[in-house]
Amino acid sequence: MTLKLHRMTRSIMQQKTGTLVFFFVFFSLVSYAQVSSSIDSTSIKIGEEIIYKIEVNTDSTDLVVFPEGQSFSPLEMISSYEIDTTKRDATFRLIKKYGLTQFDSGAYAIPKQKIIINDKTFFTDSLHVEVQAVMVDTTKQGLYDIKPVMAVDKEIGDWWIYLLIAIASVALVAFLMYWFIWRQKPLTEAEEIALLPPYDRAKMALKKLDESNYLQTENLKEYYSELTFIIRKYLDEKVYDRALESTTDELVYRLKLLKDGNQIELSANDIKNIETILKRADLVKFAKSAPDVALAEMDRKTVDLEIDQVKSALPEPTEAEKLQDKRYKEEQERRKKNKKIVLTVVLSLALVFATLIGFIATYGFTYVKDTIIGHESKSLLEGNWVTSDYGYPPITISTPKVLKRTEVPTPEALKEQYKSTMFSYGSLIDKLNIVVRTTTFTKPQQQEMQTNDQEPEIDLNQAVDAVLSHWEKSGAINIVLNKEKFVTPRGAEGLKAFGTADLPSLLSDKTEKGKYAILSFTSQNILQQVLLSWKDNDDYAEDIIERILDSIELKPKAE
Repeated sequence: MTLKLHRMTRSIMQQKTGTLVFFFVFFSLVSYAQVSSSIDSTSIKIGEEIIYKIEVNTDSTDLVVFPEGQSFSPLEMISSYEIDTTKRDATFRLIKKYGLTQFDSGAYAIPKQKIIINDKTFFTDSLHVEVQAVMVDTTKQGLYDIKPVMAVDKEIGDWWIYLLIAIASVALVAFLMYWFIWRQKPLTEAEEIALLPPYDRAKMALKKLDESNYLQTENLKEYYSELTFIIRKYLDEKVYDRALESTTDELVYRLKLLKDGNQIELSANDIKNIETILKRADLVKFAKSAPDVALAEMDRKTVDLEIDQVKSALPEPTEAEKLQDKRYKEEQERRKKNKKIVLTVVLSLALVFATLIGFIATYGFTYVKDTIIGHESKSLLEGNWVTSDYGYPPITISTPKVLKRTEVPTPEALKEQYKSTMFSYGSLIDKLNIVVRTTTFTKPQQQEMQTNDQEPEIDLNQAVDAVLSHWEKSGAINIVLNKEKFVTPRGAEGLKAFGTADLPSLLSDKTEKGKYAILSFTSQNILQQVLLSWKDNDDYAEDIIERILDSIELKPKAE
């Protein structure tokens, strides 16, 4: 009985153990996500779209991150479709599709794609695609010669906006100066009166005196003050230039002298009338005399008459006096014009100076100086940059100018060991030098480097030393070398050699302080390098180099 009970207990334990094992196995299967990839066709024509699909079966609480960007090189992603999600029980089925294409015929491999689920990373399988060339029936469609190179107009950029702003600012300043300085302003009434001849001004002043209410209010003091000022002003301008500041006796004495000297044909009675009015005015102003209003009106008529008498008594101006008067007026006009010119120049210089001070305070003296005078590196930095692929496998890089293919001199004995392609801008003696070089080692070289039947490896340190040795032969001295690991934004790893050197100069046999950076990458039998050199103490060149380094990316070789 005891043995039978023991066997039953043992059987039950085995069943429970099997159940637990099945449970853990099943749980492990459903708790881990499943990732797969596929394409709708393994053979397409040039430029035809192929649908690349990534399928993920995962838990509803998992966070899934699909690849983005151009991670399908050598194929090019032309579209990224929305994620298609379906749910079954407690799991989600996520399907992400991409539209890919290629414009060169050949066999290509879509690289493994990285999918992140929570904190775990999964990779899809690499898939192969064949791109077929489009066959052309030359019996029906004739062949034509290659078209010649055509010049392409450069983009005008945004400089025209700044030009319009500058033109508008200059136009506004010119208008303001014209309006407030050069414009013939309408004359005020006082200015129009001042331009009249002395006789006409005296007559107009008498009419205004008649329109006043001095006599109605018996304000004889003000009335006589203006009346005597009118005749004194006329005498001051036409007879005696100190008539306004002279006393009555002094003025009368001067008139008598001019009469006796035959300089003015004024009668004794006229002088007597002027003297009587001036003395009566003195009594009114200083002795508080109060003549009758009728007498005041009579004195006003006498002044009017004496002004006419003085005018007729004055001799006609000679031709010399007329010429002198004309010259005087021309001199006044010339002085007025010169005053406007000086004022315009001063205001213009002040405005330019204030503008420069504002720009210097905002951007700094060096930037303003380089903008006005010009700076080669600044023009490159602010110009239209070009992003392109160079060599094969391609090196993607952004540069201020397009790199031109340069012939690489290769000794005849080494042509069977390697071949190089090089694209460059500038040279070692220029302010900025950019070189992209790709070297492919052929089989004989591989056999020399090969050990134990393994794929040969390219020593990046030796590659850097070869570049520096070439630079030394070109005139570079005092090279200081530093090395560090370099990783592109997409994860391609290489060696960065950088430092300072005295680089050859363009204008003399002397050297100039400079800096350099050499980026080296290797893959199987291929060496890819980006060589950069620039002159020291050039902030714009530093910004150019930083922008170039941030743009470098490698594209995989098509399989």
